[in-house]
Amino acid sequence: MPEGTDGCWVGFDLGGTKMLATVYDDDFRPLGSKRRKTRRGEPLEVGLGRIADTIEVALKEGRIDRSRIRAIGVGCPGPLDLDRGVIREAPNLAWENVPVKEYLEKRFGRPAHIANDVDAGVYGEYRFGAGRDARCVVGIFPGTGIGGGCVYEGRILRGKTSSCMEIGHVQVMPGGPLCGCGQTGCLEAFASRLAISSLAAQAAFRGQAPKLREIAGTDLSDIRSGALAESVAGGDVVIEQILRTAGGHIGRALAGIVHLLAPDVVVLGGGLVEALPKLFCESVSEAADRNVLPSFRNTFAVRAASLGDDATVMGAAAWARHLVGAEVSHHAAG
Repeated sequence: MPEGTDGCWVGFDLGGTKMLATVYDDDFRPLGSKRRKTRRGEPLEVGLGRIADTIEVALKEGRIDRSRIRAIGVGCPGPLDLDRGVIREAPNLAWENVPVKEYLEKRFGRPAHIANDVDAGVYGEYRFGAGRDARCVVGIFPGTGIGGGCVYEGRILRGKTSSCMEIGHVQVMPGGPLCGCGQTGCLEAFASRLAISSLAAQAAFRGQAPKLREIAGTDLSDIRSGALAESVAGGDVVIEQILRTAGGHIGRALAGIVHLLAPDVVVLGGGLVEALPKLFCESVSEAADRNVLPSFRNTFAVRAASLGDDATVMGAAAWARHLVGAEVSHHAAG
């Protein structure tokens, strides 16, 4: 980086249907941004090239020379090898063994770090949003599945080489419904948007949810977060019951996490929570309180995420900055 110029930090969110690059200054004010759709099944080199090109466009929008980049952080879906910076599998993109870190470091000549996309989102909420400055933040993001993450004393909680906090695959009912992972009784089988929409479609088909049937019909693929929120607002009591029951399942799973980690803040995010924040925060909080030891009651706050789509991209950039700082401190100590 040329002497006398300010550095910048690049965050990238490689979601299932979209990619978003944002460039931030040292105070994490956005300088330039670019959003594109992802393309399932495109050749790996083409996909990696589109990631880098999206960053280039964000730099151009902010009139920023690439020499100012200090580090790049990428929030990635799927199982990851965090140390090597490789996406082992991204089913939504039909990719395997994607060398994100190596590719971006060669292209831009700057450090690149990857993190699980939910972990990055939780870190974003810890640094800038609903979990700001908490000692321990647990994030739960119900969507097509249910993602989880944790920031503990300023660091993303992770395994030796991979991410952890797979709360969606905590078993909440032995012998329960089949989950997409192949196990039975997982939280995702009860409280993901897919599970909720399936029950809602049945209710609409039976005539128990006339508002939902009017606005979305009975096709599972059309019953999304916005339609569920509109259904509740339109008086479909059974849909509200389905949603509160799902929140109760999340709260019971959360109780186990509270016993293990004693978080002071629990952040709920994702499209369902954005559409119905009060309902989910209430139902999750009440169920968690009912299922924790008395000494843990009223020790944690359940809050809706506040950063929306910016959580992952901000968190990825901030986590990359944290890791660069940690490396500098390590070398200085050595």
